[in-house]
Amino acid sequence: MIDLRSDTVTKPTPEMRRAMAEAEVGDDVFGEDPCINRLQDMAAQVLGKEAALFVPSGTMANQLCIKVHTQPGDEIIMERTNHPFNSESGGLAVLSGVQVNLVDGQRGVISAAQVNRAIRRGDGIHNPPTRLVCLENTHNRGGGNVYPLDTIREIREVAQANGIATHLDGARLLNASVASGLPATAYTQYFDTCTLCLSKGLGAPVGSVLAGSADFIQRALRYRKMFGGAMRQAGIIAAAGIYALEHHVERLAEDHQHAKLLAERICSARGLRLNPHEVETNILYLQLDPAEARLDAPGLQRAMGERGVLAMAVDQYTMRLVTHLDVTRAQVEQAAQVICEVLKAG
Repeated sequence: MIDLRSDTVTKPTPEMRRAMAEAEVGDDVFGEDPCINRLQDMAAQVLGKEAALFVPSGTMANQLCIKVHTQPGDEIIMERTNHPFNSESGGLAVLSGVQVNLVDGQRGVISAAQVNRAIRRGDGIHNPPTRLVCLENTHNRGGGNVYPLDTIREIREVAQANGIATHLDGARLLNASVASGLPATAYTQYFDTCTLCLSKGLGAPVGSVLAGSADFIQRALRYRKMFGGAMRQAGIIAAAGIYALEHHVERLAEDHQHAKLLAERICSARGLRLNPHEVETNILYLQLDPAEARLDAPGLQRAMGERGVLAMAVDQYTMRLVTHLDVTRAQVEQAAQVICEVLKAG
């Protein structure tokens, strides 16, 4: 099967498995796992922060940051399609007791002017205080697009002027870095905290990191324990993250090339709306025209699956395709042929 559902489906390479098998471990709750300590130091350096913390998932990383930044009853600002609001099972409400002021962006990108308008500046009786602005880079539902650096800087200036913290959901931040040619720190310098997922394009089997000031990470440690994320001899999986950061970053460019190739091959297919020039990294969204396409997205998903290509229908007329290290150029060509044939046949 050619699996284009997500870059989370990757399997550890033989070399990564070897690194995991040979990992030196200890009790991380006591701070004694050497692999986890090394991974956290590496992540802090990559992200340009004082300290970092290893956690089981990107969702936990985001939720920990939001928890430490806020108090129940606070408000946070984010774009309507951001991951913490749409794909983290209501954790914002349950774990932090915050409400979200949603802003409509363009492919996931909002402006500093929109943030400025969304900030609560009224009296402290009727309005929830705005405590945090959350951005996402790359933006999943925006089609894996890279957040413009100038826009990030402008949003940071607005937040600072109003005493509001900033957080970056950087699950695929290194995709943005590779695509733009800028170091991750070019983006993270404008955020108080940030996250990075190791189990997506980087190919590790599990795990994410969050990064910030040493004091912030110390406070996050308690909530990691509370949320059930404190692990013991987890250096076995941290070793996979170390290997990923050392060997799988630059190769993300291959995934980006494959996604652009796929877009070019299928953009003229019957009933399909897709602009190849909008594909910046490893994610592309297909829009099916109800008037022209002979299938809706679930129908296309089933037909592709019957021909050996897995994809994800997002809604009735939208499908997401994601390239990753387990998909070769030849498989991209094959998948494109399947999609075109299915849409032509109906």
